[in-house]
Amino acid sequence: MTGPAIVLIGPMGAGKSSIGKKLARVLGTTFTDSDGLVVRDHGPIEQIFAEHGEPRFRELERGAVAEALGRGGVVALGGGAVLHPDTQHELASHRVVLLTVSEQTIATRLSGTRRPLLQGDDPLARWREVAEGRRELYERLADASFDTSTGRIQDIVDAVAAWAQEATS
Repeated sequence: MTGPAIVLIGPMGAGKSSIGKKLARVLGTTFTDSDGLVVRDHGPIEQIFAEHGEPRFRELERGAVAEALGRGGVVALGGGAVLHPDTQHELASHRVVLLTVSEQTIATRLSGTRRPLLQGDDPLARWREVAEGRRELYERLADASFDTSTGRIQDIVDAVAAWAQEATS
């Protein structure tokens, strides 16, 4: 597969990485996770937040996003990567898929999370606040949207793959 990347965006816990890996396999292309690139080059995200704060993480994330988009294939972006204006601009030349997830489903997926933005007394309330704050941006950037709350992961992957193949034909 050549041309623009298929970029998965959405809130934390929507399944961008797990769906992205399987989607890349189905489409016979590469998979890149922007958070994975940050970890590869700079260490654990939790540690970056703790030692340098969110602004430094976003700076490192921006470099990882540029690298990932440059590779093409299937790209999963961290939930907040879309906040950067350069990323928003770059996404215009790619096929962007928004993965959504219900609050009921996310409650089970986030149990025991170490995600820096969800630390505190009520991770679910924090998730809701972050997700709602980004919802409009996600929707504006996306070419298609798929809900990951229910059903088999393979069915979601197949639906995204069908959309991607239709979008290129």
